[in-house]
Amino acid sequence: MSRSERMLNDMSAETSSLLRSKKDVSFYSGSMGSTSSISTTKQRKIKPGRLQTVFSKYESLDYEVPENELYIEEYKASTPKHHIRIGMSRWIVMLLVGIMTALVAVFIDICIVELSTWKYSCLHGYFDRYISEEGKILIPFCLWIAMDMAMVAFAAFLVSYGEPVAAGSGIPVIKCFLNGVKIPHVVRLKTLVIKAVGVIFAVAGGLAVGKEGPMIHSGAVLAAGISQGRSILFRKDFQLFENFRTDHEKRDFVSGGAAAGVSAAFGAPVGGVLFSLEEGASFWNQSLTWRIFFASVISTFSLNWLLSIYHGHSGELSYPGLINFGTFSDIKYSVYEIPFLLFMGLIGGLLGALFNFINQKLTVFRMRYIKSAWKRVLEAVVIAAITTCASFNLIYYYDVCQPNGVNNISQPLRFFCKDGEYSLMGTLLFRRPEESIKSLFHTTQATYTFQVLALFFPVYFLLATWTYGAFVPSGLFVPCILTGAAWGRLFAVFLSTFLPNEFVSDTCLYAVVGAAAFLGGVVRMTISLTVILMEATRNITYGLPMMLVIMVAKWVGDLFNEGLYDIHIRLSRVPILGWDPPQMVEGLNARNIMNKPVCCMNLVEN
Repeated sequence: MSRSERMLNDMSAETSSLLRSKKDVSFYSGSMGSTSSISTTKQRKIKPGRLQTVFSKYESLDYEVPENELYIEEYKASTPKHHIRIGMSRWIVMLLVGIMTALVAVFIDICIVELSTWKYSCLHGYFDRYISEEGKILIPFCLWIAMDMAMVAFAAFLVSYGEPVAAGSGIPVIKCFLNGVKIPHVVRLKTLVIKAVGVIFAVAGGLAVGKEGPMIHSGAVLAAGISQGRSILFRKDFQLFENFRTDHEKRDFVSGGAAAGVSAAFGAPVGGVLFSLEEGASFWNQSLTWRIFFASVISTFSLNWLLSIYHGHSGELSYPGLINFGTFSDIKYSVYEIPFLLFMGLIGGLLGALFNFINQKLTVFRMRYIKSAWKRVLEAVVIAAITTCASFNLIYYYDVCQPNGVNNISQPLRFFCKDGEYSLMGTLLFRRPEESIKSLFHTTQATYTFQVLALFFPVYFLLATWTYGAFVPSGLFVPCILTGAAWGRLFAVFLSTFLPNEFVSDTCLYAVVGAAAFLGGVVRMTISLTVILMEATRNITYGLPMMLVIMVAKWVGDLFNEGLYDIHIRLSRVPILGWDPPQMVEGLNARNIMNKPVCCMNLVEN
């Protein structure tokens, strides 16, 4: 019996017992698979009989090895060569998973870059053409909003009418799959295609989303498909890897695919393994660790090589992942700044809890009122329109101009500034989110003023909160990193106005720490998130401050609610099994949950 089946039986029996007492059920929900020693225990009231309703639409995957007589006979009949061949096949599958995940990642990245470059180049030309003509500024604005709405509408249409499980980042459903819950169509080829195409148009459409989260889901789908050696969509059996067509074998490969997705997204093979361990897999062993690490390394290497070919530098392995934070110089920070960094962790936890609270309310609203496919498409289009309108209004009404060449800004945009000047707000909003993050991480302290950051941060915070959960493929990492980097720099500018320079080392450090604090406050990851960010920044100097703020952010956030992925799992009413049993059932015996009279069957029934 698998873990989820045991949970269903335990919960059903618990409900039956409590039904007899005619009282409400009060049970504790743990961290839903988090390996942290600190569990977010919250007591929730559930009416009698509700648990059976919650779990009725889900089935359990069988992750237990069936040690019956047939299995034992087949095992004894197998030869040593057969076991060697099975072991080699596992490594071959992981090799293919790493390569294919990198191919999909490069395809997504190139399409987003080319489509975004075309869009912004076209719009920039129209802005330069009509910006000085009275009353014609609406022409480029209308073109901008039309482009974004069209791209987002296409992405939402694919998801809403094609495969709804492709919405979002896919991390919550993969967590459920690895926990033993069968989510329909979660690892199908159709889901992968819609996920990849949808995230291209969602990111290029200007939504506050990233492409990194969906890569984890994409890697899991590829691992599930390759390991089975057949396609259900095309009804084609390639007669490959037939020994792996069991749930527990498929589970291990999906864990490797998720890790390969993280590795391709951030250039973080070690972080990918730790992510799969901390947030994904509920089953783990030493040999699986080696295979998952192998898939992650192959994914990073293949992505580097493919991107080097695309950029015309074949063989130059200097492209770490889909998101490139740039090269960081060694920044020194003093012991006097540790209290400030801890305070940033506190603020990151509070902001993360607020983000999760607002998004939870929005998700409940969507589940109640936005059920049909056309309403889901309409909501995504409305979000795209409001995102574009907010960006345009910030650039138009609250812009701050600076002379060209004063600060380290790549490709400055003029917009409504005079000749020889560039727009600070346009530099943040009129480009891909990864470029804005790099700008916040590497520019000097005088680049972004307090006014610009104070306006950008709350607007983008609300847009990211609203966007996550809409029916488009969307990642959570990039918008959280961008939001956190903005408020981190804002905090550094605030400190520099009241404290001497020796107390504030560099705004870039505070931008990186702010990004880590806010992201940690939202997703509540600790070990894997620290390693992922360290590998992505390629600078060990940030290790200690990131560890501190991520730990503090998790502690503070857990006082108020769960991580965002766990919240979405709970709202979906998926019977995921946590690491610890509910406290109220630990002392129950069989007689406490048995029904009377006992239902039984005779050996021979009429």
